[in-house]
Amino acid sequence: MPKPRVSAGGGLAVIRYSLRKGREAGGLWKFYTRLRSRNACKTCAFGMGGQRGGMVNEHGRFPEVCKKSIQAQAGDMQAPITEEFFRRHSISELRSWTSRQMEYAGRLVFPVVADQGDSHFRRIAWGDALDRLAGDLRQSDPGETFFYASGRSSNEAAFLLQMLARAYGTANIHNCSSYCHQASGVALSRMVGSGTATVVLDDLDRADLLVLAGANPACNHPRLIVKMIELRKRGGTVIVINPVKEMGLVRFRVPSRPMSLLLGSDVSDIYLQPHVGTDIAVFRALLKGVLERGGPDRGFVDQHVEGWEAIEADAQSARWDDLLRTCGLSKDEIDRAADALVAADKGMMLWAMGLTHHEHGVDNILAMGNLAMSRGWIGRPGCGLMPIRGHSNIQGVGSVGFTPGVKKIFAERMAEAYGVTASDVGLDTYGSMLAAEDGRIRAAVMLGGNLWGSNPDLDWAGRALRKIGTTAYITTKLNPGHIHGRGRLNLLLPVLARDEESQSTTQESMFNYVRLSDGGQPRPGDDLKSEVELVCALASRLLPPGPFPFDNMTSHATIREAIARIVPGYAEVSRIDETKQEFQIAGRTFHEPAFNTPSGKIRASVPRTTGWQPSPGEFRLMTLRSEGQFNTVVYEEEDVYRGTTRRDVVMMNRQDGQSLGVNEDQDVTVETEAGRMRVAVAFIDIPPGNLAMYFPEANVLVPRRLDPASGTPAFKSIGARVLVQDRG
Repeated sequence: MPKPRVSAGGGLAVIRYSLRKGREAGGLWKFYTRLRSRNACKTCAFGMGGQRGGMVNEHGRFPEVCKKSIQAQAGDMQAPITEEFFRRHSISELRSWTSRQMEYAGRLVFPVVADQGDSHFRRIAWGDALDRLAGDLRQSDPGETFFYASGRSSNEAAFLLQMLARAYGTANIHNCSSYCHQASGVALSRMVGSGTATVVLDDLDRADLLVLAGANPACNHPRLIVKMIELRKRGGTVIVINPVKEMGLVRFRVPSRPMSLLLGSDVSDIYLQPHVGTDIAVFRALLKGVLERGGPDRGFVDQHVEGWEAIEADAQSARWDDLLRTCGLSKDEIDRAADALVAADKGMMLWAMGLTHHEHGVDNILAMGNLAMSRGWIGRPGCGLMPIRGHSNIQGVGSVGFTPGVKKIFAERMAEAYGVTASDVGLDTYGSMLAAEDGRIRAAVMLGGNLWGSNPDLDWAGRALRKIGTTAYITTKLNPGHIHGRGRLNLLLPVLARDEESQSTTQESMFNYVRLSDGGQPRPGDDLKSEVELVCALASRLLPPGPFPFDNMTSHATIREAIARIVPGYAEVSRIDETKQEFQIAGRTFHEPAFNTPSGKIRASVPRTTGWQPSPGEFRLMTLRSEGQFNTVVYEEEDVYRGTTRRDVVMMNRQDGQSLGVNEDQDVTVETEAGRMRVAVAFIDIPPGNLAMYFPEANVLVPRRLDPASGTPAFKSIGARVLVQDRG
């Protein structure tokens, strides 16, 4: 049944929850000690921790911690899964378990294996597990393998594993950002010649306007909400663009700020709720409004932007009736936002998967960038473009080469230093999935993550992964991908979390800031390996002696010397053990209007479409995450902010429910071209004609459609029908 919605995000409920999780993790002091250790946060890439201590950001501000950090830490401190667990629970039974059930099964503390036809996982010795994996890789053509990483890993392990993959002979090396912010990287590289945020954390403290589009940091990056509240306190303006009126983006009680905790804080000034998939029309309308008010910074666009004339002509030629009909907003709403844009001196544009998860994801970001260019808000302090990265080290994993193709200078340095080539561009994530479907993948090694749950069309994804000969998952806990995405031989190889490592590791935040994590003490009695130890052990079995000295790479400091030699911008990492100086990567962020493009100017592009339209009789369906989850991991099935207690729901406007003749909590069937789900109805504040369902469960409904420019699946902009009478 639906629950009464809270009146604000955050608050005492978060404090009570945090205390409960601390007690569950073995006691509050033990829990607090782990959180305060000098290690980077394990959740989002907004970042905290490192050498200033846990719960501290790069400014030294304390306490900086959120519910996501607490959930992840408590998960890693769980009791171990026993051999009896695997004898008691068959693979068939585990297939029916939810993500939450998997998460709370405990820590995986010894390797397990399941052969084709096995009914249960069973324990296997490390030597036997690595021998089997190396043997299957040796018997496979390297082109028929792939290596995948999530953002949970360290720079050291990711660099080492991509080096192993390239020395082995495959370029099929990719990470989870292919399905998240790849569209951001493509768009930013096209505009400014760098695929990451153009800003640093300080810029958030200098801006007087933020545009937050297609993101819900109240659920996914709660510490960012503090920055939004602080901006408003100093007289700035926050504009939110999101089809769903999210409680935490309206009002939030910041637990670490006494007055906010007591009274609550307003988060946004202007809240625009367009139809799903119409962001380009919104940004085009806002730009048209800026032009009509004489708002463009003419000096900036004339001197520092290529192609501006086409952008301006495109916006001026657009008809207001067409733009407003497409996005569903009123002229008054656009006018109010345009007035705020013109009145502000320093503005920033922030976004997440609400912009990238479309067939026109790259164009969404280009359109947003055009709006920023018009005001001269790129290449100045307090101004810029900021993709809100999800996992804590996903940006670092990409920086150290865990991608299908690397930059020319990276490849040249790697070949010169170690004779390892990276001239070819391998399959990306979706390309590897297609190859698996065709039976062309013999073996796959996955460093963290839930690749199955991250895919569109989950039935297809499971079939594809189960055709792989050998799947090896390097992990800390169980997740549904280990069951639904298991190959004919399936190995689960458990590793230490970053604050259990005996050696230090590094991670990179969404602000291009590299942190040093000290590590900690391995769990007593567990049969775990460090990520680097595992990779080196695999290399010793798989590769003949070669120019890259894997046998010496069990030292993280030695790996960092190699990273410094090869990875652009990482030279300082070679001395970080000695200096303890964390650093900002040079050349990626811009506080002067000189960009990494051939001309040194920003390149403007006219977006290729103004909006996506569903077929007649269809709703616009988007997937989203809940307050109780992080990426594909579900910690709690209740979504406190939206008032739902289960995840098999379709959220809709009450007016649509009345038109369909359904009540809240009534079962209906949602049908798309990809699949069907029987779910309960929940009413939320979303424009009529639009629906929302939870990722990843609703991925069964997501068709396999991609943004052609980035290869990112369209987890939003889905045409869906709601059937009140099930067709059986």
